[in-house]
Amino acid sequence: MAAAIERLRAHAIGHSLFEPTDLQAAVDRLGFVQADPIRAPARAQDLILRHRVAAYRIGDLERRFNRLAVEEDYLYAYGFLARRVWRLLHPRAALPLSSLERRVLDAVRELGVVHPRALEARFGRRRVTNAWGGLSKATTHALDHLHHRGHLRVARRDRGIRLYEAVAERAAGPSPAGERLRGLILAVADVLAPVAERTLQAIAARLRRSIARAPDHRDIIRALRASGELASCAADGVVYLWPASAGEAAPAPRQVRFLAPFDPVVWDRQRFEHLFGWSYRFEAYTPPARRVRGYYAMPLLWRDRVVGWANASAADGSLGVELGFAGGRPRERDFGREVDAEIARLEAQLSG
Repeated sequence: MAAAIERLRAHAIGHSLFEPTDLQAAVDRLGFVQADPIRAPARAQDLILRHRVAAYRIGDLERRFNRLAVEEDYLYAYGFLARRVWRLLHPRAALPLSSLERRVLDAVRELGVVHPRALEARFGRRRVTNAWGGLSKATTHALDHLHHRGHLRVARRDRGIRLYEAVAERAAGPSPAGERLRGLILAVADVLAPVAERTLQAIAARLRRSIARAPDHRDIIRALRASGELASCAADGVVYLWPASAGEAAPAPRQVRFLAPFDPVVWDRQRFEHLFGWSYRFEAYTPPARRVRGYYAMPLLWRDRVVGWANASAADGSLGVELGFAGGRPRERDFGREVDAEIARLEAQLSG
């Protein structure tokens, strides 16, 4: 089993942490980049892309967004999608639009690119309960629903706030439901490769519910395995899947990398514990007294092992980093040098 774990771990790192390329190519290759608003020291999407885009500077995705073939939407989490994946999401099965949603959609079509504040004068500041049990402005809530249902898209961001525009009518009808779900399953399997079959099943079940008249997701996964389009490997009774087209992963370099808590390499916490041998938890929403590793502890990847975590904070133009280790600090002579190199890279990217 040790050999299987080693092979799966190498594939997880080598497949996802590919040789840095340009921003559009990196998003296209990943298919999906998870977003998160917390800046500690930067948003999740920037911390994910910094390892995969040559000469990346924090904020480049937001600055260049309207010049890229990239969309914001929800796959298995909210984030940025390559257009080929985004097109498979819509149309989503949904209830008819409410009166307010229809009026908001008409207003966006009339105004063009719209900041949520621009709608407050027209529709007021009434608040409604959002999906998290808190209160949101009714117009913001309507924009979110219209976006999720594919009527609106994010045109760009202004200081992190989404500006919306209406989606043009599609020239051709949507692909058949089975083809869409099949494509989304392959896309998720590629982002999270190698993905535990049970994880893929759970995500596919949610995607199936959003596509009207979609076939059983389990039948699709079985067919993809039978055809060889999804390769598999079992370790300790856990079956992992990945697109067979991915090929063999390149060996991990002797390099330290601080990974975002939502990086594809660490996103599935059960897979993380199985492949890397210790339990990692995201503690930003944990009361301070109960935190073990820190508010925004970033998993610390050394070669092909996640050996600990890093807490980074930028203040007064300098970057401070505190490290912790899951099983002791690595003893290789070049580890310290590589830590310093990763801190220098992050500091340069933050100052861009």
